[in-house]
Amino acid sequence: MEREHPTFNVYKGLQKPLIFKGLKGKFIYIGAGCAIGALLSSVIISNIISYTWGGITLCIVMFGGLSLTVHLQKKGLHKKDKSKGIYIESRIFLKERKK
Repeated sequence: MEREHPTFNVYKGLQKPLIFKGLKGKFIYIGAGCAIGALLSSVIISNIISYTWGGITLCIVMFGGLSLTVHLQKKGLHKKDKSKGIYIESRIFLKERKK
């Protein structure tokens, strides 16, 4: 009396990063955070100072944050070490050959 297990189709696109309006993976959340932060800061500035400064704050924070997000995205999804310089590797792990 063997039981058959149900089979399911596997969606192969799950291994790719999510893409929304040109932003990929974690940068979607960073961009959304910049947009929400810009809206909140513009509301606070417009209530404290004036609507003109609130609009200026909205433009500066939103476009500055989104341009920074796009700049970070060009470096890649994962942080990479881009250190420059000359590195000398020691030979302590090489075995000596017997003659």
